[in-house]
Formats: sequence, C-alpha cells, structure tokens
Amino acid sequence: MDDPETELVGRAATGFTLENQQRTPVTFSPGDGQRWLLSFHPLAWTGACAAQMQALEAHQSEFVDLDCVAVGISIDSWISKRVWGDEIGVAATPLLADFWPHGAVARAYGLFREKNGFSERANVVVDRDGRIVFARIYQVHEVPPLDEILAFLRRTA
Repeated sequence: MDDPETELVGRAATGFTLENQQRTPVTFSPGDGQRWLLSFHPLAWTGACAAQMQALEAHQSEFVDLDCVAVGISIDSWISKRVWGDEIGVAATPLLADFWPHGAVARAYGLFREKNGFSERANVVVDRDGRIVFARIYQVHEVPPLDEILAFLRRTA
C-alpha cells in the first residue's frame, strides 16, 4: 500500500463475525448505527501486541462514553486469545480470532501480510454509517498511540 490512510478512508467497511477469547461470536454489521475501532495486531504473545491491547482495555470506559466498540483482531485462535488475554489482564476488550479462514478479515481490509502470514498492525475506525473514516498502518514493532484514536473519536462524536 502506498498510502494506506487515504486508500482505506472513505471505503464501505466489510462486515464479519469472529469468535472472541470466550468463543462467543462477535458480529460487526457496518451501518448499524454503532462506531467501531478495529485494532489489528500481528500476533498474540508479543510485547507490542500486548501493549496495544492493554491500552484498549485501559480505555474501555472512554470508548463506551464515545459510543465506540473497540476490538482487537489477529490471526490467533480463540483459545490462544483466551489464555493470552488472561495473562495480560485483558477481559473487557473483545480479542477477536481471525483464525479461519486464515486472516479473512485482514484480507478484506487489505491488511494481510502474505509473506508473514499475519496482519499489519493497524487501527481502522468505522463510523455509524459503515464508512471507514480513519485508517493507519504502523510499523510491526510499534505500539500505536491510542491518544490519536481517542482524539479523533472526540472530534467526530
């Protein structure tokens, strides 16, 4: 992707159903009147991914106040996500398993890294009408600054 921010922004979001760390299906239906933060991370059990998901967890009440559902998405299985979530103290934030078909949601958003077999590290915000209004890809080892997402959500509330 040459310019992922502008390439994704403005597109209609793709809906999906994935299992969370409790093996409960979570359905994202774009245009249902709810804002969503899709926070893609490459793999569970890495330091940057843990910090990224812990930041979402620490700000869960703020996401609720901003009328936004924040979820973490990676190619790991739900059972791996359950154990990892317990290990890193993430319980309220849905950790979604884009496990099978392998990386299907990341692929739908153009965020799957074929050579690595996992997704980019990225944040995608979808508005109430189902349009992507914010998208940014980060370096694989970089922890995304959550303050930019929260500031964007406040401005667009």
